[in-house]
Amino acid sequence: MKQQFPLKNVQQEKRIFRGRVYFATGLVTFFLLLLVARYAYLQIFHFEEFSDAADKNRIRLQPIAPARGYIYDRNGILLADNYPVFTATLSRADVVDIDDTLKRLVPIISLSQEDIDRFQSRIKTAKKTERVTLKLNLTETDIARFSEVKFQFPGVDIETQMTRYYPHGELFAHVVGYVGRINDKELKIIDKDAYAGTNLIGKIGVEKSYEDLLHGTPGYESIEADAHGNVLRHLGRKESTRGNDLYLSLDYGLQSVAAEQLAGRRGAVVAMDPRTGEILALVSSPSFNPNLFVTGIGHDDYSALRDNLDQPLYNRALQGTYPPGSTIKPMEGLGGIHFKTVDWGTTISDPGYFHLPGDSHKFRDWKKTGHGAVNLHKSIVISCDTYFYILSYQLGIDRMNEWMRQFGFGEKTGVDLPSESSGLYPSQEWKMRTRKSKWLKGETISVSIGQGAFTATPLQLAMATAITANHGAHVTPHVLRESKGAKSHPVHNAPNGKINFSGTDEDWIKMRDAMVDVIQTGTGRGIRTPMYQIAGKTGTAQVKSIAQGKRYNEASLTSRQLDHGLFVGFAPAENPEIAIAVIWENGKHGGSAAQIARPVFDYWMLTRKKKPIIPLSHQMSGGLMTAGIKPGELPSGETPLTTNPNATPKPNTGQTTTAQPVTQAQPATTTTEISE
Repeated sequence: MKQQFPLKNVQQEKRIFRGRVYFATGLVTFFLLLLVARYAYLQIFHFEEFSDAADKNRIRLQPIAPARGYIYDRNGILLADNYPVFTATLSRADVVDIDDTLKRLVPIISLSQEDIDRFQSRIKTAKKTERVTLKLNLTETDIARFSEVKFQFPGVDIETQMTRYYPHGELFAHVVGYVGRINDKELKIIDKDAYAGTNLIGKIGVEKSYEDLLHGTPGYESIEADAHGNVLRHLGRKESTRGNDLYLSLDYGLQSVAAEQLAGRRGAVVAMDPRTGEILALVSSPSFNPNLFVTGIGHDDYSALRDNLDQPLYNRALQGTYPPGSTIKPMEGLGGIHFKTVDWGTTISDPGYFHLPGDSHKFRDWKKTGHGAVNLHKSIVISCDTYFYILSYQLGIDRMNEWMRQFGFGEKTGVDLPSESSGLYPSQEWKMRTRKSKWLKGETISVSIGQGAFTATPLQLAMATAITANHGAHVTPHVLRESKGAKSHPVHNAPNGKINFSGTDEDWIKMRDAMVDVIQTGTGRGIRTPMYQIAGKTGTAQVKSIAQGKRYNEASLTSRQLDHGLFVGFAPAENPEIAIAVIWENGKHGGSAAQIARPVFDYWMLTRKKKPIIPLSHQMSGGLMTAGIKPGELPSGETPLTTNPNATPKPNTGQTTTAQPVTQAQPATTTTEISE
């Protein structure tokens, strides 16, 4: 039977087809319009944003590390130099597996675990396009081995970078300091943009305290690179700005003389200009070679320095706190004048000891039989302890504290060097706060002769001596004399106030005269000279305590139990140009320390202008010109020194340059002084 199908509805089918066509056309048109809108959004409204993103895939900004500023002494002698070294660097953007790359590089460029640890710390915070240092100061062998296999290490390159060199080795180590690799702690606080491409930062001394001036500002180079990190072309460059050059107040010759006097001894010498506060010499002995630290000191070398019993890394001039002994008696005597406890005519009878009322304990004078009748002038000249025992008992510790703090004791001097110690000048409040007990009157007696809880740094003693030389005008010690470069930094070279003193200028003059007699006829007479007049004061600081009733027996003590010798002084006495503080650890007495000070005085007063000590390597056409400074372009008031045109400094020797021979004034005699 034939099946019947209904007739087609052509019109209906056409409508359905047209609807489908319209829908498909509309859908296609919609997505086409959406695509056009998105294209317009990307190309018109966000063109710069995505253009920059695209450029970053091929155009990179490489930081250009700034050259570090040079450091000179007051005469233009170079103390901190720059020289180039070969450095292995890695680009994070071009290395897929950093750990594997490091593992394969270890035998090729002799990467140590310390190098790897430093690199991994730095790369965590580095920008993707920044090149991070793997190892500084590559050897020729390292470079040769890497060159043979460079194709195996895309993203790893050998570049030339500037590093630091200290041409005079140990001589200025504690004051100029040194730079070293940036560590994890420093990475957290530095401005990473400012230190882009930089590996070194100041660690101690001037290098640290003036890091902002010395560092400079980095530049950038725009380069086009392929997918493998190879440079295709250089597109542009913004040069870095070199750090400021610093001229210090230090004098190379004076520093050399002071260091020579302390050679083989433990101690410190600080010399400063009492008129300005400029530090002329700052020596701590023994010292160390700062060049060892620049590219990373080895474990054995550091252990040798750290474990050395003489502590060469310890800056005795700035951080060493010692009982000042009798060196503080001139300041203390002026305190008696200020509080009207004594005057220049006040006389005591010294039987050789003092005891507190109602107490049988005897505080003995250094001279067992006593000095007889003693006034303030004589007490300074012969360093009579008993006079100051009585004076301190009448003043009391709190008034003594109030007065002596005006000279800078018990607080930091404010010197422009890091890690300064404050020393200690005690008070009743201090003892109650720190030791939870009352102050005893007997403790005041010990403090009166610079013993007991009283400690001071050599720098504090130099500043207090300068204030005394200035008749009470206060100066702040500083080593920066002038800064030249892009950054402005004013330097204050003048007194900044005066201590509160109820006496007259005549009292300062009388104290100066007493200190002159210390050198002429008293405990410091071993260094007297007819060439100029020195005002000074010797001091002895006891290291090992002696029981009541026992005598000091030097023969029974070890070399490190002997008393410290101290000396402070200024010259010329009438118009002081230099103030000096000396500490000789276990030097037995202050007269020994005075012997160290005499050649330092002689050089500054007699030799410096006629025959200055200068290093053979100092060349106007070398040291200063490499810094972009014309010969003779020195701080105002200074003149260039004679140089040896045949000498050339050599980096990484670790040796101190030889100084030209100089005819010194006759050395101080070795006459044994009375005491102290």
